[in-house]
Amino acid sequence: MTVRVMLVAPALGTELREARFGGDLPLTDAELAPARALAAPRADLVLTGPSARCRQTAGALGLPGARVEAALGDLDAGSWRGRRLTELAASAPQSISAWLSDPDFAPPGGECVTALLARVGTWLDALPADAGRLLAVAEPAVVRAAVVHALALPPAAFWRLDAAPLTATSLSGRAARWNLRCGAPLTPRQPT
Repeated sequence: MTVRVMLVAPALGTELREARFGGDLPLTDAELAPARALAAPRADLVLTGPSARCRQTAGALGLPGARVEAALGDLDAGSWRGRRLTELAASAPQSISAWLSDPDFAPPGGECVTALLARVGTWLDALPADAGRLLAVAEPAVVRAAVVHALALPPAAFWRLDAAPLTATSLSGRAARWNLRCGAPLTPRQPT
C-alpha cells in the first residue's frame, strides 16, 4: 500500500526572517494571517513538529487537533539557539563554515545534519503501509531532511534544498521507494 506524506513548512516568523537558530519564538497574529487564508490538504492523520511555529501554523490552517511528533523537531542548534547566523559568522567564521560544509559537524551541544537525516529517515521509514494520507507541519530543515532521505541524496545536498513557508512537499511510496512532488502552494480557503 502507498503511503502519502505531505510536509507543510510553517508560516514565516521572526526567527526565519532574521536567520536565527531555532529559539522557538511564537508567531504573531500578522505572521499567522497568511496561513489563516489557506486550506490544508485533506489527510487521514495530522501531525506537527513540536515548535510553537509549527503548532501555531497547524492551528491557523484549521488543524487544531494535530498530534505533536517529536521526530519532526527542528535541527538542534545547541548553544547557537536564538543567535543570528550573521552574528555567528562574525564571531565564529570557521565553525559556521564547517557547519555549512560538513554534514557531520554539530554546533556545541547541538545536532549535526547527518543525525537529523537519520532521525527523520527513521520516522519516515517506520510509517505503516496503512497510514493513508499523512499531513505534517514541519520545520524547513525537517522537510529538507525528508527529501534527502527519500531520494537517497548525499547528506551535503541538504544545504542545496529550500522549503518555502506555507508550501507542501509531498512524498508517496514507502521505505526505500519514494516519489517526490516539491513545494506545491496551499490552496486559498473557500469562504463559508
